[in-house]
Parts: sequence; C-alpha cells; structure tokens
Amino acid sequence: MLMKGTQNYKMNRYPFTLLQITTTDEVGNRIWKPMWLIAIGPPHKELNLIDCYESYRQRYGMEHLFQFGKQKLLMTAYSTPDFEHEKKWFKLTLIDYFNLWASRNLAVILPHHWEQYLKNKKSVKITPSLLQRVFYRIISTLGIMATSPKRPGHSSGRIKGYKKTSRTRHQVIIKGQKKSKKEQKVC
Repeated sequence: MLMKGTQNYKMNRYPFTLLQITTTDEVGNRIWKPMWLIAIGPPHKELNLIDCYESYRQRYGMEHLFQFGKQKLLMTAYSTPDFEHEKKWFKLTLIDYFNLWASRNLAVILPHHWEQYLKNKKSVKITPSLLQRVFYRIISTLGIMATSPKRPGHSSGRIKGYKKTSRTRHQVIIKGQKKSKKEQKVC
C-alpha cells in the first residue's frame, strides 16, 4: 500500500499497518461498508489486529467526554498564555467529570414538569448532564469542610522596591504564510 506524503513528510519514513474491518451477518453477507484504520508509530508492529480495533472502539466514549467537557464543564473556556495554568485547568475539569461519575449511584433524578419522558420510566439512564443538575444536592449532604470567610481588609500591596517583570513578547504567526528556507533550518 502506498500512501501519498508531502514535501516535508515523506511517508516512506513512517511505516504503518493498514487494517480493513468488515462487519458480516451469520451467513457472511457484508452489512456495512468496510472501515479502514491505520496504526502508525514505533509500536505498530507489536499491536495485534484485535487491540487496534478495541482501541478504536474506545474513541466513541472519549469523544462524548470531550463534548460534555467543552459544553458543560468549560474545559476550553480558560485561556491563558501560561501553558502550565491551562494544563491545571484541564486536569481540574477532568476531576470534575470523575466526581460526576463517582456520584452516579448517589443521585436521585427529580425531573422537571416538562420532562414527562423521565417520569414514565422506572429506571432512568443517568447522563452526565442530569448528574450535573443534581450534583449540588449530593455535595450538600457531605457537609462543609471550609472555614468561615474572614472580613475583607486592605492589602499590604507589593513590597517596596519590587520590579514587575514584563511578559515576553512572541512573534505573531499568520496562518497560510510560508516560512523561508532560513527560518525552516533554524526551527
């Protein structure tokens, strides 16, 4: 199998394993169109075909995590020029998602009056959105471990003689602009 590369990425330098996955019924007739997967990177020879397929199937659950995280947990809402702060924010949203998952057995779903479809079912599938809606009730049963807030006062301010360092300036990168040969060799 030949794969087209680009001028910067020659595909003959990147060996890969190509998989074709077909789904058939009991008789052997194909149900859907074949799905093509590619395993690339150093461990691609160590993986067997079942592991590659199972890894691809796990992608479905991860996409739901990222969709819920971005829409409801504000995973991408915190933007800062400091990468470490952004990484900590991302980890914090993942901890939030785990807290929702861990509290799924404690949740009692009380549907709104317009949610008739939830009232009629005896066993409602508890989604992360429903859990997030009732999470305040779960937290309130645990109690408060924080101390009471202190009265606000005047801060002492910066220490005398403190020099604030200015943020480092970076060159603006415009998409679609090609680098010259000298700039490519420097990178």
